[in-house]
Amino acid sequence: MRAEIVSIGDELTSGERLDTNTQWLAQRLNEIGVPVAFHTTVADDLASNVLVFRQASERADIVVSSGGLGPTADDLTRFALAELAGVELVQDEGALAHIRSIFARRAREMPATNLVQAKFPQGSRIIPNPHGTAPGIDLDVPRTGKQPARIFCLPGVPAEMREMWEGTISPAIRQMVGAKKVIAHYRIKCFGVGESDLEAMLPDLIARGRYPTVGITVSKATITLRITAEGETPEAARESMGSTIETIRACLGDLIFGEEDDELQHAVVRLLRERGQRLSVVESGTGGLICHWLSECGDVRDVFQMGSVLPRFEAPPSRPGMKALDSMQTSFLRELAEMGRRSPEVDFCLAVGPFPLEGSGAGGERSFDVAIADAGGVELRTFPYSGHPDILKARAAKQALNLLRLRLQRGSADEPSASGG
Repeated sequence: MRAEIVSIGDELTSGERLDTNTQWLAQRLNEIGVPVAFHTTVADDLASNVLVFRQASERADIVVSSGGLGPTADDLTRFALAELAGVELVQDEGALAHIRSIFARRAREMPATNLVQAKFPQGSRIIPNPHGTAPGIDLDVPRTGKQPARIFCLPGVPAEMREMWEGTISPAIRQMVGAKKVIAHYRIKCFGVGESDLEAMLPDLIARGRYPTVGITVSKATITLRITAEGETPEAARESMGSTIETIRACLGDLIFGEEDDELQHAVVRLLRERGQRLSVVESGTGGLICHWLSECGDVRDVFQMGSVLPRFEAPPSRPGMKALDSMQTSFLRELAEMGRRSPEVDFCLAVGPFPLEGSGAGGERSFDVAIADAGGVELRTFPYSGHPDILKARAAKQALNLLRLRLQRGSADEPSASGG
């Protein structure tokens, strides 16, 4: 059994509004063991709606839609379903009484246009909407050689949609599914290599048809491995992932920095807390992005002491005696890291150098430097400055945080730090 989610509305197809209903419905369907095979978004056009519902009912056993149940001329869901099923719309007096009561509670007279919300395709079932004027529609659509597809239509108002899902649709689908089953996901976060290189390190784990399934996605140089399994409970589903997770961890080692919603800054904050150590940050090229990310990790006053943002290494007037900017930017970066580490309240200073100017670098080869100062000295690393312009700053900030993460995992601050270009 598989599902399709249909979102209806010009505001969605035009991009004026983000479709969050589909995401929420997909998560709920997964929770009750129904995989979602298709997401479809359709504009407020009758012929297009009929086509979409016809296609969805042919390829999915369960179709859940949101939108198009209002009283205005562009709300076409009920008309599309009636045309699909080849039946008339019939008025339901109980639904009409409920709609009238909603307006009465609001001390308003019901407009004549709202009468249409009490009309349903003949043979369909009504999905109650306790706090709104748009009841939902539950319709069986016959299919040749297969069980009928079941279409559940909900209003687009998120609060009403979610209440109707919990009160009516979720219990109905659970009854259809029969044996209790859930679909669970677990995400492993990685950084440090490219997507194809990482896939090559996982023998056959991402092959189609394998169980549990392992998917791979990339967002601004962070790679996410998504393991999916089924079980009678979330715990049982997670248990069936165990050997796959162990294999991934054994193959990838330090490339893995976290799980689920973790980002590199969360990993750094955790490691600092575990070690009882504190960090300062000095940024040039990354423009304060690392400080911003760290500050979003909750209350980090115990591990994040201070942050500074410098414009292309012009020595700040509040720190007299620092060398003026010259061609020796790496020496200047070392000095910055050392200065940021001098406070007795700081165990590590992470310093990010300036980014290269456009057109700089022989043959288009460009780079930037990161320095980490601790009690043992300064570790300096040069990274290539390359990739799509949209991700350059975020990727550079992640490279700096990842270097610090690996330094924290490697050993105590008493150990000498390797330096080099």
